[in-house]
Amino acid sequence: MNLRQVDGWLRLSAERLHNQAPLLTQLDQAIGDGDHGINMDRGFGAVVAMLDAQSSPNGQTSGQAVGGLLRQVGQTLIKTVGGASGPLYGTAFLRAAAVFSRAEDPTTADMVAALKAAAEGVGSLGRSRTGEKTMLDALVPAVSAAEAASEAGEDERVVLASARQAAEAGAQATIPMLATKGRASYLGERSIGHQDPGATSAAILVGALADALFAE
Repeated sequence: MNLRQVDGWLRLSAERLHNQAPLLTQLDQAIGDGDHGINMDRGFGAVVAMLDAQSSPNGQTSGQAVGGLLRQVGQTLIKTVGGASGPLYGTAFLRAAAVFSRAEDPTTADMVAALKAAAEGVGSLGRSRTGEKTMLDALVPAVSAAEAASEAGEDERVVLASARQAAEAGAQATIPMLATKGRASYLGERSIGHQDPGATSAAILVGALADALFAE
């Protein structure tokens, strides 16, 4: 993954989160504060503004360069995304940044390790695990699918396509779940039957990552 690809991923993510903001808000109105779409749209709008203020990205593959950009994204999201999503997504990007920064010339395995570190960061900060109707229900299956594809020797595109499918399926799988974490947990059994907005936005980000790489 190079800087140009990361830039493309972030911009595509911002576009999709903006377009899907009404859906994310609708999902969050059912089981949360009703502001997830607004918050994610604002946060990634700030990320795009940050990208626009920098020089045009190139094809540099340095882990330090990629990690540095992801670190900026994490810091921006923490500052601009409201609610619990800001710290959670910010932590995810900061953890991923740390993995890339340690890699001189990042490989597909490093990208998978970064995705895993991001999910682990979310789980650690939120003190949550899969099955609790959170963004982890999209992120963890994405990591597992990416790891399996990578270990099978598949290239980066197949790895990310596998992650995308698993993330989207994971988000859908939150519908029958009982929420036991976050604001949704206050609803008890009334949380059943609603798709988790955090898992949905996580799936959007993973899907955008796969599509941004396919566009290369």
